[in-house]
Amino acid sequence: MDILQVTATDAALRFIESLAAKHGPVMFHQSGGCCDGSSPMCYPQGELTIGDHDRLLGHIGGMPFYISAAQLDYWQHTQLIIDVVPGHGGMFSLDGPEGKRFLTRSRVFTDDEWRTLQEAGRVRATPFRADSWP
Repeated sequence: MDILQVTATDAALRFIESLAAKHGPVMFHQSGGCCDGSSPMCYPQGELTIGDHDRLLGHIGGMPFYISAAQLDYWQHTQLIIDVVPGHGGMFSLDGPEGKRFLTRSRVFTDDEWRTLQEAGRVRATPFRADSWP
């Protein structure tokens, strides 16, 4: 069973397709905060330099989606679901002037999904469990 760590809604996939038609192939990086909050940022492929601490989480609409290793440690227990909503995207992101913006939603992996990810070496630590909190 292939567990997707990042996926996208149909609306987001249509928006990605329209951005790619306008700008060519795109790439995503899950922002870790700062100027544009924690929005997924969309760039023309190759415009953002991927560093040693960035991880390829998967692909949405055939386009690569990256996240920093430190942020992945916090979010590894969730599947990221990229959606699109009305509004203005980040100032550096291609969705900025489009009247729509990408939004990250998430859901916690099931225990079976978590085990599959662990066995595949795609996650590193035990996920947070409310019943194990002191």
